[in-house]
Amino acid sequence: MRRIRLYHLAKELGISNRELLRFLKELGVEVKSHSSTIDEETAQAVRDLVEEERRGRKKAPERAPRPKPSPDKESPPPKPRREEKRILKFSSPPTVAQLAEAMGMDGADLVAELFRSGIVAPLTQTLEWDIAERIASEHGYTLLREEEVEAVKKEEAPKEAEEGRLVPVPPVVTVLGHVDHGKTTLLDAIRNTNVADQEVGGITQSIGAYEVEIEGRKITFIDTPGHEAFTAMRARGARVTHLVVLVVAADDGVMPQTVEAINHARAAGVPIIVAINKIGKPEANIERTMRQLAEQGLIPEEWGGETVCVPISALKKQNLDTLLEMILLVADLLEIKADPTGPAEGTVIESKKDPTRGPVATVIVQKGTLKVGDWVVVGDTYGRVRALLDWQGKPVREAGPSKPVEVVGLEEVPRAGDKLRAVGSRREALELAERAKEERGARAPAGVSLESLAAGEERELRLVVKASTQGAVEAARKALEQLDSEEIGIRVIHAGVGDVNESDVMLASASRGMVVGFGVGVDPAARRAAEGEGVSIRTYDVIYDLIDDIEAAMLGMLEPEVVEETLGKAEVRALFKTGRYKVAAGCFVTEGRLVRGKLIRVWRDGKAIWEGTLSSLRRFKDDVNEVMAGLECGVAVEGFDDFKVGDIIECFDRKEVRRTELTRKRAPLPEGR
Repeated sequence: MRRIRLYHLAKELGISNRELLRFLKELGVEVKSHSSTIDEETAQAVRDLVEEERRGRKKAPERAPRPKPSPDKESPPPKPRREEKRILKFSSPPTVAQLAEAMGMDGADLVAELFRSGIVAPLTQTLEWDIAERIASEHGYTLLREEEVEAVKKEEAPKEAEEGRLVPVPPVVTVLGHVDHGKTTLLDAIRNTNVADQEVGGITQSIGAYEVEIEGRKITFIDTPGHEAFTAMRARGARVTHLVVLVVAADDGVMPQTVEAINHARAAGVPIIVAINKIGKPEANIERTMRQLAEQGLIPEEWGGETVCVPISALKKQNLDTLLEMILLVADLLEIKADPTGPAEGTVIESKKDPTRGPVATVIVQKGTLKVGDWVVVGDTYGRVRALLDWQGKPVREAGPSKPVEVVGLEEVPRAGDKLRAVGSRREALELAERAKEERGARAPAGVSLESLAAGEERELRLVVKASTQGAVEAARKALEQLDSEEIGIRVIHAGVGDVNESDVMLASASRGMVVGFGVGVDPAARRAAEGEGVSIRTYDVIYDLIDDIEAAMLGMLEPEVVEETLGKAEVRALFKTGRYKVAAGCFVTEGRLVRGKLIRVWRDGKAIWEGTLSSLRRFKDDVNEVMAGLECGVAVEGFDDFKVGDIIECFDRKEVRRTELTRKRAPLPEGR
């Protein structure tokens, strides 16, 4: 049966993606991704609903039953409605009569029920609290003291109130991609302004945040720099975004920074929409570009995957409406909401010191509403908002969720990625900023090192791998992934060619990982960033040194293996009564030696019947530390006196031995095996 994609159906019906999702919800169809498809019967049911609404009918005319919708996958059964809590509250333990009345049952029935459970209690008797709780629970009630009820109300009220205040907000979209693939030109085309020509060399030199309005709905775009020197800000941009638009030029295809951008988006856990740009150029090859994207795990919809790929020409403004539709569709499926009331919270995406205005921070508000006059804490600095400017430089009095604004009035320049929070007073702002400074000085490193791995602080090693050639990258990656074990995981979050740069450090920091280089250098900016972020960078000239270091660290954090070493054996040939141990065994050492204080195991008829410590070992009347093979001795132990003639006593020691091998992960068996 023919299936149809959601956004194609929305376009056919002339409705928005959000409206289509509403109709599907009415039909009970659960949509899990922007690339979901529905069958023709379900599509026809949607068409009928749309037609009914357009005719202004409140009820559908009688007709054949509407076919049951069939989404991509079998819809899960409807979730049961949460039962309302039945709570009984008392200021003190209740009497039998009070509890019966509260539960709506006859007092005599409760007296009889208590009697059957072994409790004799008349109607006037006060029940112990735990008994009353148990009886109430058996009847489906929760028994609480009045003060507990108030505590529960106070705890649940803020959550319920916050959920009630959540409203849909514009999506924040980060535009990522390789240098000169057309990111700023794309935003320029969407905004109908001309920013690209104002940038040095046509390459964006600082993060810009912009708002656009499409059919009455707003989208906030973050334009990240494409130049290598500014890739560190890209990771910070991805942390505040709801989804990523990855711009790939159809003539160049997937390039090193394209792979970096994909890994940054994955590390941030955000959906990716691909804009295949420059399709009007003679050398453009969309098929090759899609194949390269598939190699990076972004399988296009056209090939059965879930990645939306939209061919565009930013210069000619071709297919931009389709790209914007896809952004809004994904945003609708994400159900992006925030609470616009209360103190503001947000994230700094860029900061600078303006010669006339002082410290200025570009902030994306994520919660609440930021207002002129608010006292704010931003990282380890603070200030009072003297002015708010929108993306066009126009003054505004306030900014709600997803709105980008420039904040003027801070004491110092904050760092990109710092959190902004509005507070009630200057004193509170100053105290929180001072505390943040102290915490930043004492904060544990964001990354992970081989030393912390060996100390057992981590159970997964996340690596950014750099090498001098693509062949070396693949060799290092393959060798590292072969170290992946059942006890400790290894995940290569990014692998690329070239020296270690600041972007590599920022990605490792965001992922709590480390950077390893094979046959490459480390640029100065990366070293400074690593010191600031606490990220470990290790470089090697020989791949085996890299593997040996990491394997040694992984082995060092494994729990030692406990092995047994048999010291000797003896046969019980006689039994003696003693004062302290009741029974002692007269033994003949058949092999090795028996050692006092070591472990022994008593064997009878081929089965081990007891294990413990050899407490007493004697030769004739003398206490000795050990007895060698071929000699007789007396053996006694604490807690065991059931020796029998013919028992074998095994003396052994347990030792912890450092692991020398990792337990490799087993490949999954094929289905049906």
